[in-house]
Amino acid sequence: MAEDSETLRVTELSRAVVPTSEGKFEAIVFESSVDKEQHVAFVKGTVSGAQDVLVRVHSECLTGDIFGSLRCDCGPQLSEALAKISEEGQGVLLYLRGHEGRGIGLAHKIRAYSLQDQGLDTVEANVELGLPVDAREYETGARILSMLGVTSMRLMTNNPAKYEGLEAYGLVVSEKVPLRIEPNEHNHSYLVTKQARMRHDLDL
Repeated sequence: MAEDSETLRVTELSRAVVPTSEGKFEAIVFESSVDKEQHVAFVKGTVSGAQDVLVRVHSECLTGDIFGSLRCDCGPQLSEALAKISEEGQGVLLYLRGHEGRGIGLAHKIRAYSLQDQGLDTVEANVELGLPVDAREYETGARILSMLGVTSMRLMTNNPAKYEGLEAYGLVVSEKVPLRIEPNEHNHSYLVTKQARMRHDLDL
């Protein structure tokens, strides 16, 4: 659900260095005043005031990011983005919570999966449930990136709605860096639908 820009405030809550399999990152936690969701930015190097910072704005996906679900490409994209930032030595991975299932929530996402098992695609399943195809908003993410001093970025995404959403709040996407993951038997049709019906740059 979109947040009211007149009342939205984003507050930094805490920060600390977190060692990962891709090296050390500074983890910075932010909270939205509207829904109290807590988001985290994993930052490497000095990004404030830098030009063309490598950025991934990653939507929360419990099934893919944590449990390794093969129905989507979220988990591999998360890992690949961290690896690319680590290799470059500078960048931000912003993990936005409340974006589960393109913003419809975990329970609805699993309901949509059930409908997909009955033959609907990912777009049709959301519509059948009476839900938006994509309910995510990017104002919170844009506010956080601005607080980090990021104004110009190379954005790792296949989704045009993501960079359009960030640019709508005054950020500059100087380059779109695809994160294309090799399809598997469980997510191939899902990815084809995202390319055909949601304008994702997947080159399938």
